[in-house]
Amino acid sequence: MSEPSRQDEAQLIAGCIRGDRNAQRMLYERYASVMYPVCVRYVGSEDAKDMLQDGFLMVFDKIGTYKGEGSFEGWMRKVFVNTCLMQLRKADALRYSEDIVEAPELGGTLEPGVLDQIGTREILGLVAELPPGLRSTFNLFVLDGYSHAEVGELLGITEQSSRSQVSRARSLLQEKIKKLYNERK
Repeated sequence: MSEPSRQDEAQLIAGCIRGDRNAQRMLYERYASVMYPVCVRYVGSEDAKDMLQDGFLMVFDKIGTYKGEGSFEGWMRKVFVNTCLMQLRKADALRYSEDIVEAPELGGTLEPGVLDQIGTREILGLVAELPPGLRSTFNLFVLDGYSHAEVGELLGITEQSSRSQVSRARSLLQEKIKKLYNERK
């Protein structure tokens, strides 16, 4: 897929604002493959297609609020993340995103070369196995680049809780990676 020009993108956005079905279809075709992995990271593969559809409906509904500042893809990503988080809240899947008073101790570091033996897809698969609350906190902070304060605001938890949950998620991932690596030896 070639990189869309700013002018092409602006025309596509204008068409979507007018409710042009052809422009909406073209926007979907251009960005579905980019937004689908975002949905998988937050809600898992079973619900990702539903969230992809819900996310595009939200994009089409809110596209008039895009001010043209920053990348349109980044704006869309935020819409998709928020759509997934709303679904997780409805399902009460974020109930494990409660304040944690103390951060868990990290279980040391991985042996050198461990990560060289495990692919990105496998690591993302291990992230997907985290409990929804930890997975959401980890995704927001580590993969999507939100600050702990922003994560706290999005999830309704304290900044310290966000820090603790990211630490706990990293610790669990470290254990899962070690286990996977040891199974391969």
